[in-house]
Amino acid sequence: MPDLRAQQFAFAAHLRDPQANPPPPGIEPRRMAVYRELFFNGVAGLLGGGFPVIRRTLGEDAWTALVRRFHAGHRSRTPLFPELPREFVRFLDEGGGAPGDPPWLAELAHYEWIELAVRIDDTPTPAHAPHGDLMHGVPVVAPCARALAYRWPVHTIGPGHRPEHPPEAPTLLLVHRDAQGQARFAAISPLVHRLLERLGEGGLRGGEQVRALAAEAGVPADDGFLAQGAAMLERLRAEGTVLGTAPPR
Repeated sequence: MPDLRAQQFAFAAHLRDPQANPPPPGIEPRRMAVYRELFFNGVAGLLGGGFPVIRRTLGEDAWTALVRRFHAGHRSRTPLFPELPREFVRFLDEGGGAPGDPPWLAELAHYEWIELAVRIDDTPTPAHAPHGDLMHGVPVVAPCARALAYRWPVHTIGPGHRPEHPPEAPTLLLVHRDAQGQARFAAISPLVHRLLERLGEGGLRGGEQVRALAAEAGVPADDGFLAQGAAMLERLRAEGTVLGTAPPR
């Protein structure tokens, strides 16, 4: 058993990084080459389908080099193939990129991954009253909705736009899943972004959230502001980001 375990580790290390780790003895070089190609191409194919913008923007040579660094150096925390894109995002977040990589690479990877994450999210829908009064009840946010904040304008980056400096204002986006199960993105204002953050924390009625939002913004919670807040909540419900109100306890 110790010999078998050592051989398995040597086999896996060589598949991950053949330049740094010799193959285990006793395996025909031609067969070893087949294994190396199958494993790497499998990982590259899954990541290429999940991050098409990064692949096109970097170009094939830089993209392949990036995937090889991931394949060689990252230790995944799950064996599930659908989670591989999340592992790639984690790899970049933890500094897996090279010094010459674009500064927006990690954020763009997260932006591309979140589309898949929203589409496959299977979190149960919480109990709610779909037609409840959003100002007098506690709004319930759809579990697959995300309020996103990026330093870089990730939704505009591509082969024809590779920014070198981030803009002064952050990029604020909302992603939610529509009735057909597709992820939909929309640019949102700082006020809407903060409201969604507050709604995600839960516990307060919609009117209380809007008043707290006014206090944070340093503006009076007058009738005009409350009316705008109510309209904002209704728009979020109409698009499916807000499901309704929590049932009474």
